[in-house]
Amino acid sequence: MVLTDSPDRNSAFKAPDESSRRIAGHILEFLAWEVKSGRVPASLLPLQSGVGNIANAVLLGLLEGKFENLTSYTEVIQDGMIALLKSGKLTCASATAFSLSPEMGAQVNAEMSNYRDRIVLRPQEISNHAEIIRRLGVIGMNGMIEADIYGNVNSTHVMGSRIQNGIGGSGDFARNGYLAIFMAPSTAQKGAITTIVPMVSHVDHTEHDVGVIVTEQGLADLRGLSPRQRAKLIIERCAHPDYRSLLRDYQERAERLSFGKHTPHLLHESLSWHDRYVRTGRMRPHED
Repeated sequence: MVLTDSPDRNSAFKAPDESSRRIAGHILEFLAWEVKSGRVPASLLPLQSGVGNIANAVLLGLLEGKFENLTSYTEVIQDGMIALLKSGKLTCASATAFSLSPEMGAQVNAEMSNYRDRIVLRPQEISNHAEIIRRLGVIGMNGMIEADIYGNVNSTHVMGSRIQNGIGGSGDFARNGYLAIFMAPSTAQKGAITTIVPMVSHVDHTEHDVGVIVTEQGLADLRGLSPRQRAKLIIERCAHPDYRSLLRDYQERAERLSFGKHTPHLLHESLSWHDRYVRTGRMRPHED
């Protein structure tokens, strides 16, 4: 045991930017459609949210949305979830830990009596237990570094080698929850990187565990689709316009020239986009 007065988090969450707000809007619209279609109740199913600025923006979007009497079964409670509790839209939250900005941490500590009956902290082997997550039908919402056109997700490694963060509990919720949503802006590094790629450079979540991909461009519901159908939908709904034609071209050529036709790939080319970025600082060919 180490006693310390150091804060749990050294920096505050960033205020939602336009990209984050658009991602949140797509998810809220999708959840409203799920309710209208009768697949989930009006109060939704228990929510799980990963840590990060985009995930926090989605929670803040729920604050402005029409959903009431929400519940959460997650691993980490962050600022947006506290805001939902304060508003009364979220009735209770189960987690293992807090990841709060310094300002929100001070508020929660000062008002802890207000949360005594609405927050439960459990051991990780309970909060991330596969059977409980499956029984509750949790809706998991987590960030990603990149996704490929078939729905595989890389959550942890930039260019396949440089670790950005750990996987956390996202794998537990993606594999066992009712619905796994992964989100990110469609580009990074001022457009030099596309987060929708032919093949991910590192796999944390396979296509079998990923239900929905979201960027600020749009949302792709992958449930029940074949690999080729997923590819077309992800490219058209989620890829940035600057990369959409390149991805279409790759997919069309892969369907004609690949070794197999079920999940078409050009093996000599599928990771060349990452290689080009490492060598030149951008994924797009210079001639473009």
